[in-house]
Amino acid sequence: MGTLIDRFGRDHTYLRISVTERCSLRCTYCMPAHGIALKPRSELLTYDEIERLSEILVSLGVRKIRITGGEPLVRSGIEQLCAGLSVLKGIDTLAISTNGTLLEKKARSLREAGVKNINISLDSLRGDRFEKITLRSVHTDVFRGIESAIEAGFPSIKINAVIIRGFNDDELLDFVEFARALSVSVRFIEYMPFPGNNWNQSQYIPFAEMKQRIESRYRLIPKKHDEIVPGPAKEFQIENSNASVGFITTMSEHFCGSCNRIRLTADGRLRTCLFANDGIDLKRLLRSGASRDIIEDSIRSGVLLKWEKHPGHEDLITNQDREMTAIGG
Repeated sequence: MGTLIDRFGRDHTYLRISVTERCSLRCTYCMPAHGIALKPRSELLTYDEIERLSEILVSLGVRKIRITGGEPLVRSGIEQLCAGLSVLKGIDTLAISTNGTLLEKKARSLREAGVKNINISLDSLRGDRFEKITLRSVHTDVFRGIESAIEAGFPSIKINAVIIRGFNDDELLDFVEFARALSVSVRFIEYMPFPGNNWNQSQYIPFAEMKQRIESRYRLIPKKHDEIVPGPAKEFQIENSNASVGFITTMSEHFCGSCNRIRLTADGRLRTCLFANDGIDLKRLLRSGASRDIIEDSIRSGVLLKWEKHPGHEDLITNQDREMTAIGG
């Protein structure tokens, strides 16, 4: 067990690092259509700073790192960062989450840089719907990115879809068949409230309903986590298939009690929950010349104060300090 233990006995072994606030899409559930106010480049962590903080966090017990954004592939030199992180002593898994629009040209170099697991966002298999939710006409780019990821030989490829009632929930079975055809995993994410995404209860579909619809055609067999540092999804093998289905149940069945994740934002703040405000400013400590001991103590203190669970949806709707693209969902 590491040293990043909170008041509730949770051991934090999973670090998610946002490397940029920028994104090539404007997904309506994630970012306002007009975008967000971007911080000056000077306020974002450099790659050297990310590697230094990551090394400290790994020494404190982190075993899995996931690179996120915004869209991480829009940041120049992302492969070099991945190569540096993948060789940190103590790291078991380096993963990346991407919207896939730039993946066709980068999949092989990311795999060669040590990335093992890749998650690709795809909220509709239909081009018209994809454009409606992302406000961009790059549907075929994402499909080419998925093909390139398969060719590059990533050990784990997961397709992530946020399911919204009345928009794409009629594609649940199509997504399962898509996963079966490619022998990959598909994960369905409950629609969550964030500032500017006009969330309402009528569009939200809980995990239990999604699973019931899928089981009308496919038998789902519960899986044991095959990762050393598991993620939050409820995972099921699709019978007679090499594919699997997962569910991220943040709203209906929160997994706060077993949460092992901490987040480093693009501007260098350590956040202990996706829905938390503010966070520990590690960038300020680094740039002011703080000693390693002070940085480690600050990290431990931040983790120690982690909430027992995130607020209910009523509070999340009114919380305005958490654009998803700036935090690194």
